[in-house]
Amino acid sequence: MNIFLHEMRAYRKSTIIWSVALMLIVVLFMSMFPAFSKDAENFTKLLEGYPQAVRDAFGINLENFFSILGYYTYALTFITLSGAIQAMNLGTSIVSKEVREKTADFLLTKPVTRTAVLTNKLLAALVSLMITNIFYIAAASFMAFQTKTEDFSYSIFLLLSLTMFFIQLIFLALGIIISVLVPKIKSVLSISLGTVFAFYFLGMISSTTGDEAKRYISPFRYFEPAYIMENSSYEASFLIVGLVFIIMAIGASYFVYRNKDIHAV
Repeated sequence: MNIFLHEMRAYRKSTIIWSVALMLIVVLFMSMFPAFSKDAENFTKLLEGYPQAVRDAFGINLENFFSILGYYTYALTFITLSGAIQAMNLGTSIVSKEVREKTADFLLTKPVTRTAVLTNKLLAALVSLMITNIFYIAAASFMAFQTKTEDFSYSIFLLLSLTMFFIQLIFLALGIIISVLVPKIKSVLSISLGTVFAFYFLGMISSTTGDEAKRYISPFRYFEPAYIMENSSYEASFLIVGLVFIIMAIGASYFVYRNKDIHAV
């Protein structure tokens, strides 16, 4: 419990910053919706000038773009990118910061198992993400009801909003396994940004090809807004793939961390 509380205090500042940042992003995007919907005809002509591949890459569907849910899916492409960076940062720093700050040997001399250490660190990161998502969804919901031009399904809105949390879990797991495998990470941010943007661009490329198999490459493509809006649910196959990856990555992280050599200062 002391490790968990210590980690929560360590994550407090970053959690507040990311929560505020994501809230500001969604407020900015949603505050522009009335202007888009009011001048839908002109904006439609403008967007039609862009190639279909470009519109697909940025999640722009002209059939529903000027509804609150359709516009929100466009905003989510940028919001989930930011959320994934937060999760990747947390995951990558879970173990690596102890090596980088030369406190690993001090921590592991305490009467606590490595499994308990990693579990408390993982729980703290998970709670940090949950807090961020609670504040984000609250801000997104408030803006949706304030800017809507017609009634919409809040259950679908909530399903769309939760996709960021699920994507964050995948990148958190990916960050953890990288953290325990790489002996020493000098810059968490560079690895986080490089990894997240690589998967983001892979997702954009896969969306332009229309190849369903390529969607499995990038977590950003696991939750198709069009499918969610039509079926009020997620695609089971992608949920299963995401869940299996999370379990395998975290399981492997525990195995490696319990058996790896931690060099003393």
